[in-house]
Amino acid sequence: MTDDAYLFLLGDASARLGVAPAAVGELACMETPAVRAWLDAQGSTPASPHLRLLPPEETAAIPEEAERLPVPLSDEELSRVRHRMAPEPLARVEEELLAYRDCADGRDGLIGRALAAGVAPHRIVELTGVDPETVTAAASG
Repeated sequence: MTDDAYLFLLGDASARLGVAPAAVGELACMETPAVRAWLDAQGSTPASPHLRLLPPEETAAIPEEAERLPVPLSDEELSRVRHRMAPEPLARVEEELLAYRDCADGRDGLIGRALAAGVAPHRIVELTGVDPETVTAAASG
């Protein structure tokens, strides 16, 4: 596993692998000379339907033959990528977890619902900022 996310090009634009960078919003890496040069060398653009992005933990799914480029993402950008990749039910719970940062009322219930929905404990910690032990306690409680 790498610490970098990856931009890559898919031959089949209808494949459901990764997320289109344009769907994530502004990404600082897209304006770098390295990314611009790579896109030019591939004959592609940032808006191409073939261009996809995967977070570090998912890069093993990139097809071997796909052209790829490692790109650094900020924590906030990486969180947006992961959120766009999450299935709709998980995405809704993740939005609640993000909103939780502003209020602690109902914390245990929300963490329990997130765990039941399949949100990984490390992702709950990332989204809420709560201590990992709090999530662990909610998981076993």
